[in-house]
Amino acid sequence: MEERKACWGARDEFWQCLDRHADDASKCEKLRLSFESRCPQQWVKHFDKRRDFLKYKKKLETEGYHPPEADGKS
Repeated sequence: MEERKACWGARDEFWQCLDRHADDASKCEKLRLSFESRCPQQWVKHFDKRRDFLKYKKKLETEGYHPPEADGKS
């Protein structure tokens, strides 16, 4: 239980850093290493995909879906 809390806490700190620095991971390297050291590798992969999905979902909710422009091709 404590390990899970440590993992999630490290993830949250890393994600907050990314939010503050417009997803510039180079400014959050220490927090990334902490996140990776406190979480199983499979969880790190899952959380990375989850963050990408949540950002995509938020973009769809705020900007809506814009299909690619058709170039006259069918």
